[in-house]
Amino acid sequence: MTALLHSIDTKGVAILTLNRPEKRNALDSELIGLLKDAVEELDARADVRLITLEGAGDYFCAGGDIGSMSRVAQGSSYANEQDALALARMLHVVDAVSKPTIALAKGVVVGGGVGLLACCDIVIAADDASFSLSEVRLGLLPAIVAPFLIRAIGLRQLRQYALTAERFSAAEAQRLGLVHRVTPRLEVGLAHAAIVADLLRGAPGAQADVKGFFSECYGRGVDAELLREAALRLAARRSSAEAQEGLSAFLEKRPPNWIVAD
Repeated sequence: MTALLHSIDTKGVAILTLNRPEKRNALDSELIGLLKDAVEELDARADVRLITLEGAGDYFCAGGDIGSMSRVAQGSSYANEQDALALARMLHVVDAVSKPTIALAKGVVVGGGVGLLACCDIVIAADDASFSLSEVRLGLLPAIVAPFLIRAIGLRQLRQYALTAERFSAAEAQRLGLVHRVTPRLEVGLAHAAIVADLLRGAPGAQADVKGFFSECYGRGVDAELLREAALRLAARRSSAEAQEGLSAFLEKRPPNWIVAD
């Protein structure tokens, strides 16, 4: 049984499913590698518009596979470091992918799974989902996910949940900014479909520019240099073929050519 399932529909909506339900979709070295490679491949495909991450069964992701981590820790320091770097590189690929990403969080979301959510653009959570950063209870720390979570929910909030390892609800995850939308479990698919429909109305090149430029802006002060970069970025996009098509379509009251008819 493959640890990662993937599909792409006729509109370019790709779905990646963590497929280790017997392990609550915990991340081992195989799944980490498969996920990194799959996201890189999908990012390079012109026919893919967006990427959804979900977990098979009743869970999203229970974090790192404890058995796998224990075995790695007993090996050489080099192998231990390379294993940790593999997780870091996978999360960076998910975070930096140019296409919109959606995560569907159901059931248990722990550690690295919480980090995965922080790397996605949009997170939909079932109202009965629970979240935790439980590393300290194992004598560990959530080092790899920390940079992404500090950005998503802030340093002080992250300190609380990383130090206590307490579980928190989907409603609390939404309040923190980790989750964008909370919905009854049976309606997660409907919420996903609505967001997909909105994303498909946007121009793919413009969406890639949104992600890229916003990342460049993050953490910078608003000064003359940044404002000039913003002006140049907007001017370049306005003169692009994609923007010309979008503006013409609006004036002519027709759908732009990137919208696929039902």
